[in-house]
Amino acid sequence: MSKNYYIGVMSGTSMDGIDSVLVDFSSGNPQLIETYTEEIPSHLFKGLQRLSQPSNDEINRLGRLDRQVGQAFAKSVNGLLKKAGVSTSDIISIGSHGQTVRHMPNLEVAFTTQIGDPNTIAVETDIDVIADFRRKDVALGGQGAPLVPAFHQQVFSKPTADRVILNIGGIANITYLPQDEQPVLGFDTGPGNALVDAWIQQSQEEPYDNNGQLAASGASDEKLLKHLLSHTYFSQPYPKSTGKELFSQNWLEQQISEYSHLSVADIQSTLLDLSCHSIANDILKLSQSGELFVCGGGAKNTELMKRLKALLPTYTVETTSLLGVDPQWVEAIAFAWLAYRFEHHLPANLPEVTGASREAILGARFPAK
Repeated sequence: MSKNYYIGVMSGTSMDGIDSVLVDFSSGNPQLIETYTEEIPSHLFKGLQRLSQPSNDEINRLGRLDRQVGQAFAKSVNGLLKKAGVSTSDIISIGSHGQTVRHMPNLEVAFTTQIGDPNTIAVETDIDVIADFRRKDVALGGQGAPLVPAFHQQVFSKPTADRVILNIGGIANITYLPQDEQPVLGFDTGPGNALVDAWIQQSQEEPYDNNGQLAASGASDEKLLKHLLSHTYFSQPYPKSTGKELFSQNWLEQQISEYSHLSVADIQSTLLDLSCHSIANDILKLSQSGELFVCGGGAKNTELMKRLKALLPTYTVETTSLLGVDPQWVEAIAFAWLAYRFEHHLPANLPEVTGASREAILGARFPAK
């Protein structure tokens, strides 16, 4: 059987690296062949963080970072090709998510912006790029996110069990896959790693809380946790999506300004509980029991997983490894799948998830030649 190779490349809201995956669709289902991660250079990481906050000279910085992120994505893809020993001519196309710098789906004129110039990726890899997946859904009145539930439905649904797929990146999102013929649901629950990362970066100058060790050493403050959970986003009905624009470092500093008596570890623990409680609350609204499979960077956080299990005693809580897919690569594989859907003129959004008025083929082609 001839190979049917696609590449998925993405950097999530945590901006902790650029994941590239080589995926074979010759059997109809995605088969992961090879993986590669390119670190985001510190100057680029800092530039993206600055761009995530409104300030001056944004258009020039946006244009420059758009090219630089495109170059970094291309470097990741080329690293993957070298590692896999595969020629560019073997690849049908690259599905590129880009780096989200603004996600404003609830404005009167809604928009979402991902940078990482696809033309630059196409030129520097010599492979066609399919990108700009979110804006068609927004044009159809949808949130433009999350897009992975359609992929989760194809690869993870089970006819004899209610399943929830939980992706914990900077923002956490869930996909509910009911065992009956009910529609698939999915939405962003709120912060995943965004706030715990922001706090440890600010207080300890560490990129992230390894295995949740700092959080585990602290004691959550019930009053602060209740205050954080009172944010209106958590009580909004779905379809809904969010980003670091809402759960930003500035917002965090405002919320904890009256809690300076708490230790660094106590605040870290409370922020981890905010992620876990907001996730668990939304899961229990969908179904009182079932199977939960976690993917994304949060799946590596043992303290986070422990707290989720405690909050969801009627669920079996595992990572997607149990389903045969390493949690780190699920989202990147999904963007290879989105490129595959585009090439085959197939819709890739779920209107019941995003709120779009209809199904649609997502993305646009940026040819290498």
